Amino acid sequence: MSLAAEMDLLAEARPVAARRSARPTTRVSLEGLRKTFANAAAPAIEHLDLQTEEGEFISLLGPSGCGKTTTLRCVAGFEFPDRGRVRLNDEDITDLPPEKRDIGMVFQNYALFPHLNVYRNLAFGLEMRGTAKAECKRRIDEVLAMVQLTSMAERYPRQLSGGQQQRVALARALVIEPRLLLLDEPLANLDAVLREDMRVFIRELQKRVGITTLYVTHDQAEAMVMSDRVAVMLGGKLLQFDVPEAIYMRPRSVEVARFIGRSNLIEGKVDGLASAAGPYPAYRVHTALGEIDACYDQPLATGQTVHVTIRPEAIRFQNGGPYSGRVQSAYFLGSTVEHTLQCGPTQSLLVQTAPSQRADAGANATFAFDPGHAWIIASP
Repeated sequence: MSLAAEMDLLAEARPVAARRSARPTTRVSLEGLRKTFANAAAPAIEHLDLQTEEGEFISLLGPSGCGKTTTLRCVAGFEFPDRGRVRLNDEDITDLPPEKRDIGMVFQNYALFPHLNVYRNLAFGLEMRGTAKAECKRRIDEVLAMVQLTSMAERYPRQLSGGQQQRVALARALVIEPRLLLLDEPLANLDAVLREDMRVFIRELQKRVGITTLYVTHDQAEAMVMSDRVAVMLGGKLLQFDVPEAIYMRPRSVEVARFIGRSNLIEGKVDGLASAAGPYPAYRVHTALGEIDACYDQPLATGQTVHVTIRPEAIRFQNGGPYSGRVQSAYFLGSTVEHTLQCGPTQSLLVQTAPSQRADAGANATFAFDPGHAWIIASP
């Protein structure tokens, strides 16, 4: 069945979605969390503050070891912070055991019971909560329909594909009707094509059910596609928490600009205000490329040292353009060509163009970009 058809069939889940939406929705508050493990050189989490809105899909994004999974485990109750509080709405759950938190969690390896069929895997959590048999059946039937696995209720995990196992794990987390859904890199074990399909499926399902969700991933595309907001974590610290477009187009630190996608970072000094470029003030910055007009949303002092970040796809080759460089390399990537330009002795740039705009290695090129696509990162 195609993904589009499955999205249409998700309408069958409206009864359970309507019932869930009638329940109070959840806000998550992490207040000054710190977690250190024995013999570790640095804290896994260092003074983490994060607040969600009700029904949001939040991704914790960062490389391995940045603290994102430890954060999720502190919310779930599998780890306890050394300092700080975890709240769901106004309830402090910091010291509660996992079974008292009313949270559903999907693990990276799915953690399905191999000796139980799909139906029994879903029934387990309900039975542990003392749910009546008739209510168990009703909930399980509804959730299986929601994830399109009704016909596979009697199969065992070993008889399912990776994507089907992932849906069982998701269904098992949802069937208990939790206040909060946690997902720890649930797509990491899937192949690339299925992973793209499943991230759309999970996002559409979450929007229909309306449950607040925290999602851990190191995959930037997943975070951008699925999230209402993204929390970028590096070294146990939250560096930026914003909507995906702002994370990508308006990074607040050099570290975020370098981690998210490909970025050109150009150091310079502020010369003063320039003409406005869209919704943000534009400043003129003196750099190794020459004078650059770039945007920022806070006051900057003349002479202040800053970095200007420009995404490679925002740069275009243009005859007579204000900037110039020599093409060092050009690599065909399918839908784009990635060029490396040397612009003077100290500055190189990445430029991505359509294949029809390819420039050959060794050629001299002039180029331009719009001030609205150049963003200033103020040095600390």
